[in-house]
Amino acid sequence: MKHMNSEVKEERTSNKNRIDLFLVPIVLIAAFLNLFKIWTDEYANAYYTAAVKSMLQSFHNFFYASFDPGGYVTIDKPPVVFWIQTISAKIFGFHGWSVLLPQALAGIGSVLLLYVLVKRTFGVWAGRFAALAMALTPIVPAVSRTNNIDSMLVFTLLVATWMLFRAVRTAKFGWVLAAFAMIGVAFNMKMLQAYMVLPAFYVFYVVATKITWKKKIAFLTTATVLMLAVSVSWAVVVDSTSADKRPYMGSSQTNSVLELAFGYNGINRLTGNTSVTGSSHKQPAQTEQQTASSETKQNSNSSADSSQSSNQRKSSSSQKMQAPGGGNQNGMFNTGNPGPFRLFQKGLSDQISWLLPFVIFSIVGLFAGVKFKGPYTTKQKESLFWLAWLLPVAVFFSIAGFFHQYYLIMLAPPIAAFAGAGAVALWSMYKQHNGWKLWLLPGGILTTAALQVYIMSPYVSSIGAAPIAGVGALGVILALVLAVRKQRKNSLTNYLGAAAMVVLLAMPAYWAMTPIIYGGNSMLPSAGPDSSSGMGGPPSTATNSKQSGFNGMQPPGSSSGNSSSNNQMQPPSGSSNSGQMQMPGGSSNNSQMPNSFSSKSSSSKRKSGGMNAEVNQKLLNYLTKNNTGEKYLFATTDSTSAAPYIIKTGKPVMAMGGFSGSDPILTVSKLKAMIKKGEVKYFYLSGIGKGGQSDVITWIKENSKEIPSSKWQSTSSSAQQGPFGNGTLYEITLK
Repeated sequence: MKHMNSEVKEERTSNKNRIDLFLVPIVLIAAFLNLFKIWTDEYANAYYTAAVKSMLQSFHNFFYASFDPGGYVTIDKPPVVFWIQTISAKIFGFHGWSVLLPQALAGIGSVLLLYVLVKRTFGVWAGRFAALAMALTPIVPAVSRTNNIDSMLVFTLLVATWMLFRAVRTAKFGWVLAAFAMIGVAFNMKMLQAYMVLPAFYVFYVVATKITWKKKIAFLTTATVLMLAVSVSWAVVVDSTSADKRPYMGSSQTNSVLELAFGYNGINRLTGNTSVTGSSHKQPAQTEQQTASSETKQNSNSSADSSQSSNQRKSSSSQKMQAPGGGNQNGMFNTGNPGPFRLFQKGLSDQISWLLPFVIFSIVGLFAGVKFKGPYTTKQKESLFWLAWLLPVAVFFSIAGFFHQYYLIMLAPPIAAFAGAGAVALWSMYKQHNGWKLWLLPGGILTTAALQVYIMSPYVSSIGAAPIAGVGALGVILALVLAVRKQRKNSLTNYLGAAAMVVLLAMPAYWAMTPIIYGGNSMLPSAGPDSSSGMGGPPSTATNSKQSGFNGMQPPGSSSGNSSSNNQMQPPSGSSNSGQMQMPGGSSNNSQMPNSFSSKSSSSKRKSGGMNAEVNQKLLNYLTKNNTGEKYLFATTDSTSAAPYIIKTGKPVMAMGGFSGSDPILTVSKLKAMIKKGEVKYFYLSGIGKGGQSDVITWIKENSKEIPSSKWQSTSSSAQQGPFGNGTLYEITLK
């Protein structure tokens, strides 16, 4: 008997250390989806890539996550992810792929972590299905292939989950502290979004730990205090540092990290309340856009522009859309209309909801027979954890005033966990003839196939009718055959079940590959046949992708000649926020959203960092030649024009109003002082992006010398054709 027990222990140890051969292809799939061709993305999200370039130059820039090498303004998020990106760029050299690599590895790591988390309790096949579902959730690789924060955020939260599960299994308080501290680290990646998992952590620890209530309260209170301390640690250091010794906190209105965290990157995401504050007074975003439109319109002699503006005014007033960074009441950025079925609307459903019906049936099966007072099995406790993660996050996205499609990656772990655990649980109930529960498997297959047909139907012109009809027909056939079969324990039934899983994962797998097939967008990542647009909705009806997208946009200092107004992005005159564009960090760039974004450059490498990820060499040569020791190569209204020049040269370029041009950073007196000190003398101004700095721009125009376009533009055109209208280069020297 003793010898037999020894053999059993050895076998368990062997199984524990043995590589799961079924997991290997899943990891390879994840690696392919997350890594393949990331080396073609030269700029990635230029706003964040420019910050990495700046952070490489000094510890001061590194610590504060400065957008520019001069330390003028920070990016709009905390620094942890960008610290990691900077370290990667330091090790491998500054390239687009070295900046993207940490997020791609985080996406693969999330697949592995979910496998470990689900396998231990629900079994190896549940772990495999969960890992595969995570890898094939379209928005996961779409985000992981960019230098946006969310992939790293999800990975960090899954690490915290592993720590929490370990804390419950080992009954060690140290792991509880570690789990909540890790959420604090995640807070320093994307602020309040990290706290969306807290209901799951609290509920699970209370239900799963077998200690007294007194200890539970004491432990959770201590862990929460530690989490809050870690969360605000960087913010307290920054906010307590004198403003003249650090960069301005980008996208805040009071130069405060805490205001940024709980306002712009926090509650405002739910309420959609994001007005633009001026340097001396508050100015609604609508007024800024009207001003921009007015200036652009004055520079245009095209009757088509007037007609376009008129139509836009009518559209805006009828739609009554919210402020930038705020409302999407009419589906801005394809985030649908708030309501209980928002996640099933187009634009969101194809990013995350492919398996939601199956997940709902899985939840019913996993909680069937559970009594409120317990006792609960380990499976039920962990199912409760994933449910407490899924529901609050789903509710948030169903009612939130503003978010981007790629934020939906927060839903991927619980959906994948339930898909894996539920597949095994429903299969077991089905084979055991377990009363009404045996109908959950065919019911889940049928409804999920139906939803997938609904999701794909707007894309029939892109993908054809065959895959849509195939998923629908196979889903119905397999569900019906499983429902009527009486011999449920033979091999044919096993094949039918496996076939059903293949059918349900086939189109999510294709969707997950679309950023590779069609090209992705590092600024506003999404999946689908139009993934390069960053809009995630049905394909654009534009007949010319270069006209409707950003291929027609020109960098500062270049000209498109006599291009038509269709190639110009012009803010609608008199419109509300319908024309305001939310960009990568979540800020609004006061411009009209075109039909589609084009992330592909004519060169072999993609410069998908935004509308203006190009450098005009003639302008750069002029500025470099005429620099007489100034700190800044030039100043411009916002980060869009500045980022490519920072990436190209590593020299300071001043984004006077921060990311979107709306930060109240600069005053006339401060600018005068900078000019007198010889810190800046060239200013590139376009028609928009001046929220909060209109006085500054007015003063620049009144006190400067306009540089003839022939000296810095690539053609003899008198007006620079940039992504937001006309631009002009000015020079100011004060004695």
